[in-house]
Amino acid sequence: MDIVLQQLVNGLTLGSVYGLIAIGYTMVYGIIGMINFAHGDVYMVSAYITAIAIALLTFFGIESFPIIIIGTLFLTVAVTGAYGWVIERIAYRPLRNSSRLSVLISAIGMSLILQNYVQLSQGANQQGVPTLLSGALRFNVGDGFVQITYMKIFIIVASLIGMGVLTYIIQKTKLGRMCRATQQDRKMASILGINTDRIISIVFVIGATMAALAGVLITLDYGAFDFYVGFIIGIKAFTAAVLGGIGSLPGAMLGGLVLGLSEALFAGLISSDYKDVFSFSLLVLILIIRPSGLLGKPEVEKV
Repeated sequence: MDIVLQQLVNGLTLGSVYGLIAIGYTMVYGIIGMINFAHGDVYMVSAYITAIAIALLTFFGIESFPIIIIGTLFLTVAVTGAYGWVIERIAYRPLRNSSRLSVLISAIGMSLILQNYVQLSQGANQQGVPTLLSGALRFNVGDGFVQITYMKIFIIVASLIGMGVLTYIIQKTKLGRMCRATQQDRKMASILGINTDRIISIVFVIGATMAALAGVLITLDYGAFDFYVGFIIGIKAFTAAVLGGIGSLPGAMLGGLVLGLSEALFAGLISSDYKDVFSFSLLVLILIIRPSGLLGKPEVEKV
C-alpha cells in the first residue's frame, strides 16, 4: 500500500510537469493546426537558463530560496518566451500558407538547431544545479511510510497555479477571447479586426513560458540535465497532449496527469525498464477506443 501511495505522489509530480509542457503543444495546434516539434527543445533551453540564472543570483550573494526562485522564474520565463517568439517568426510565419510537410520539416530543423546550438555553447557534458529546497514530509502507512519532499510539494502547487492563471487568461480576458476567436476561425477573426499574426506569436510565447515553468521546476527537482533532455520529455508531453485531446487545454492537463500517474505506477509496481513502452501502449489503446483523445472533440469539416 505504501508503495502505491508513494508512486501516486511521484506520478502526480511528474504528471504536473507533463501537463505544463503539453499545454504548449495543444495551444499551438489549436490555433494553427500544426505541431511545434521544437517545443521539447524550448524546455531544454529553459533548463540551461535556469542554471545560469541560479549561478548569477548566487554570484551576487543571494541565498534566500524565495528570492532565488522568483528571480530564476522571472529570468527563465522572459528569455524562454523570447525563444518561442523567435521560433514562430523564423520557422512558422514564413511558411504560414505552405504545405504541412514544409512546416513539419522546418520545425524539426529548428529542433536540431537548438540542440546543436546548446551543445556548442554549453558543452555536451551533463550539467547540474545545487539543491535549493531540502527536507520532506513522512507519513506512516502500515509497516512503511510515504515521503513527499518539499520540492515535490512546491512543483505541484506551482504547476496548479500556472495552469489556473493560464485558464483564467484564456477564459476570462480579452486576450483569451481573441485567442479563442482565432482558433475557431482565423479568417473571420481577421475580418473582425483581430491581428491574428500577433495572436499566433503570443500563443507561441505562452507555450514557451509554460515550458519554462516546467523547466525550472523539474531542473530544481532532478538537478541534472543535458542538451538532449528535451527530446524525451518533449515526446512524453506530446503524448500527454494527444492523450487528453490535442487542441484542448483541459485535455492537456488531464493527459499529463494520466500519463504521469500511469507511468509512475507501472514503474513502481511492475518494471521501470518498460515504463515508456507502457506509456505509449496506453496512448495507442486510448486512441483506438477514442481517437480524439479523452477530452478532444472530433473535427467537423466546414463546407
